Amino acid sequence: MAKLRFMLIGCGRISKNHIAAAAANKDTMTLAVVCDVVRARAEEKAAMLKEQAGYEPLIYTDYKKALQEQEIDVCAIATESGFHAQIALECMAHGKHVLTEKPMALSTADAEKMISTAEAKGLTLGVCHQNRFNAPIQQLHAALDAGRFGKLVSGTARILWNRNMSYYQQAPWRGTWAQDGGTLMNQCIHNIDLLQWSLGGEPDTVMAMTGNYLRDIQAEDFGAVLIRFKNGAIGIVEGTACVYPKNLEETLSVFGETGCAVIGGLAVNRIETWNFAEPAPQDEVVKTLVGKDPKDVYGSGHNALYANYIHAVNTHTRPLVSGYEGIKALKIILAAYQSQKTGKAVKFDGLSFATTDMCSEDVKVR
Repeated sequence: MAKLRFMLIGCGRISKNHIAAAAANKDTMTLAVVCDVVRARAEEKAAMLKEQAGYEPLIYTDYKKALQEQEIDVCAIATESGFHAQIALECMAHGKHVLTEKPMALSTADAEKMISTAEAKGLTLGVCHQNRFNAPIQQLHAALDAGRFGKLVSGTARILWNRNMSYYQQAPWRGTWAQDGGTLMNQCIHNIDLLQWSLGGEPDTVMAMTGNYLRDIQAEDFGAVLIRFKNGAIGIVEGTACVYPKNLEETLSVFGETGCAVIGGLAVNRIETWNFAEPAPQDEVVKTLVGKDPKDVYGSGHNALYANYIHAVNTHTRPLVSGYEGIKALKIILAAYQSQKTGKAVKFDGLSFATTDMCSEDVKVR
């Protein structure tokens, strides 16, 4: 089977993980093009790929020109969040499969259009929620699938991080309603995805209180969210960019009638608690997963995510994090924003909302 030809659009902060994933999957893909409006950034990533994979991609500053001139199978999108939907739809209009960074869009309408367009054109849409591929998370999901937790009661996602003003100043799109959202959308969406995936994947109602306390940005720097799932379980999210003086923890906890698991570490990569009423063979594997933290909060899940996505394209199946999966965490956060704006609980089904429906006054704590 011929290798899939990828184009990476956007060579900023997260793009190094896409380069590493391309190198790790070089038997099944070729990163043919790297593209960024700042040529120097694309050149840097091209050199990185040469070092890691042994070949150099073509360099472009205009992805539309590359779409016209090069043979591309898949477009991987790693630009500012506010451009994800626009670029994805343009690439799909050219018949390209799309793998986009989180969040897949900043509105329910755009996300739904991405999903329907991919379906109509027979294209594979994937979203980069790479932490689903962390070994401890895979073990957690296996335990859930095996029914080891019994009746699910609750789960918590805690993202207690620090993002100071220099973080926002080095990329002025961050923290804006038009291009990003706040800490829930940028820093917390991965763990919110893991929480909803663990508690049944069918949210019913969302309530939230958020605020802008310390950072000079448009959106929230702290958020607390309650999620009632259709199976009755309750999810609790605590997310902040205000922890002093540095990142404290990112933790996912799941509680059931006959099981309790807590996964923490720098990037939900360490099993901290693993208690079940009945033992199982996987418990021996879990003992080996105390593990070390990765180099940064992104972890190394992109490698496995790419492998899963490539397999889905080649077999005409859905990847683990398809558009249908990627929209769930996005909608929880948009529902939380609507709840903050209105002071009311928000139904998940039928939600129609966008980050641009918010304004600074909705979250400013005076």
